[in-house]
Amino acid sequence: MKRRLLAGLAGAMALAPAARAQTPAVPGAPPASAPSGSAQALPSGPWTLQAAVDYALAHNLNVRLSELQAQNNQQILRQSRAALLPSANLSGSQSWQYGTSVNPLTYEFQSSTVRANNFAGIAQLTLFQGFQLRNTIKRNDLDYKASLADIEKARNDLSLNVASAFLQLVLAQELVRANQTRVASDQEQIARTKILLKAGSIPESTLLDSQSQLATDELNVVTAQNQADLARLSLLQLMNIDPANAAGFAIAVPQLPDPDEEGAFALDLNATYQSAAGRLPEIQAAELRVQSARRGTEVARGGYYPRLALTGQVFSGYSSVRTVTSIGNDSTARRTTFFVNNGGVQTPLTVTTYQRNIISLPQGFWDQLNQNLGQQIALQLNVPIFNGLQVRTGVQRAIINEQAQNVRAEQARLTLRQSIEQAYADARAAQLQYAAAKRQVAALTLTQRNSEIRFNNGLLNGTEFNIAKNNLTFAESNRIQAKFSYIFRRKVLDFYQGKPLTL
Repeated sequence: MKRRLLAGLAGAMALAPAARAQTPAVPGAPPASAPSGSAQALPSGPWTLQAAVDYALAHNLNVRLSELQAQNNQQILRQSRAALLPSANLSGSQSWQYGTSVNPLTYEFQSSTVRANNFAGIAQLTLFQGFQLRNTIKRNDLDYKASLADIEKARNDLSLNVASAFLQLVLAQELVRANQTRVASDQEQIARTKILLKAGSIPESTLLDSQSQLATDELNVVTAQNQADLARLSLLQLMNIDPANAAGFAIAVPQLPDPDEEGAFALDLNATYQSAAGRLPEIQAAELRVQSARRGTEVARGGYYPRLALTGQVFSGYSSVRTVTSIGNDSTARRTTFFVNNGGVQTPLTVTTYQRNIISLPQGFWDQLNQNLGQQIALQLNVPIFNGLQVRTGVQRAIINEQAQNVRAEQARLTLRQSIEQAYADARAAQLQYAAAKRQVAALTLTQRNSEIRFNNGLLNGTEFNIAKNNLTFAESNRIQAKFSYIFRRKVLDFYQGKPLTL
């Protein structure tokens, strides 16, 4: 990411001509809470780099997506912690059976339509599961912390992108002003050339050369303005501001010191790397994901262990064919005759008895639920023997993922070290290039002044004068490019050292 930012800034500078010194900084900045992407007007006043970064952090969608991902991982962690708690569920069913069937409560065969209800409440507590639940909690906690580090990484990347776009816009505006100054100088030169032409001091070809140079510099103004518009658009897009609502958008141009105002740039690369590796979120996230993958391996190995669970159940039911025996109000008379020996004579004796009728009535719904109520407590033990190598394959995949995360972490550290080394080498090269370009500008300035004096006195033709002028323009372009290249690479190195991004 850092290399792409450096390459992007260098590419933008390479397309641009020279520029003059910076203008004074303008105080004031809009608040970072200003709305974007809407019809509301943006705060007035020039934007400083800090204000632009703050606004971008508050409105950038990539940062928002990182925050949502962290919230999702937080809920996953919450769910894994809740898995340690017992589970409790209620269930109920209603069914109809036709023809010959078994009564679900009496287990008798019967041929009738039966409506049955079954209700149950089940609670289960996992007592042992190969430490998978606790290792899952630890893994998800590490994933959540890694996602928090991803948020900081997204914020850091956005800050560097905004700083790069901000500096590109400053450079582009300087190029516009520098080319406008050259156009004004060309116009003055043409005015003097016309006077000399009327006086017969120079040929007409000299005037034509000056007009050609004016056309070239006017084209450079248009090109520089296009570059400024593109740099402004890039900055607005990073800040998530609708260009249609940013007519008054302007930046505060800071006073940027020249690279030769300090001594030769030197940096302890190893100390800078150690500081950045211990602080930057991408390194922390990579290390956290290594630990998470290690916990994932432990979760997979937990599949080798037995599982023990405690289950409690309360159940009851109802059947429409279940009946209850009841004594009716009606009775049946029964007469029984006995013979009694009365002095050797068998005398009949009739006895009348009354018996109440017994009837079967459907049993009520709530009565059945009360009578059929049952409870159960059980310990359930599952011992894995062979499951199609699922556990073994899962463990091997977890080990491979752990090794891959180790490689990614090492790659992140290597990328960080290389980025620091590259930024340092580019910063030193830009400082040396600036010093050489500054000396070249000083020498060519004297040459151009001498050429102008000779040109005004008719001792130098227009072609030779334009060559001297263009040589100075090219040297100024090299100087300004080296200056901005050095400033940005210094800011990147300051960022690696934990310093704020300020201009």
